[in-house]
Amino acid sequence: MKHLKLQPSPLDPDAFKPFGDVIEAKAPKGYSINQGTATRFDDLAKIDVSTLGGRPLVNIFRGQPRKYLLEIKSLERHPLGSQTFIPLDKNPYLVVVALAKTTPKPDDLCAFLAAGDQGVNYRKGVWHHPLLTIKKPTDFLVIDRAGAGNNLDEIKISTNSLMITIEHTDIA
Repeated sequence: MKHLKLQPSPLDPDAFKPFGDVIEAKAPKGYSINQGTATRFDDLAKIDVSTLGGRPLVNIFRGQPRKYLLEIKSLERHPLGSQTFIPLDKNPYLVVVALAKTTPKPDDLCAFLAAGDQGVNYRKGVWHHPLLTIKKPTDFLVIDRAGAGNNLDEIKISTNSLMITIEHTDIA
């Protein structure tokens, strides 16, 4: 059996740009509001859910920690809308993605380790692994698409002849 190991990189806006947006409140992007009692950070992600009359759907997902070594067996994508995950519990999590093309190959996968104060917004059609919570249960604010049409494609990526795993010292 062939074994492909993914090594997560720290989640960085430039490295993640082909897949979507990193949502984070970092200076100097913020500005003071409410008579100086708050800082506002604008336009952090392109939410794209209007295809076929879609509308934003705001949810909370509770992710359960995965066992490691984590085997990557499948990917999903949302062809009609972006999908946003913002951790509410400040816990780190993993992100596994591939560009929006017909069928990604194992070598197309990229893995990122997101800090607990970073969210992600997957572009429409970007392949990604379902939620990968590490260490402890974590709640995420999720902005998804509601409306007509099929907004979920799923594929198997590992087979009996290929195992894809993630190893990282920060997640063990």
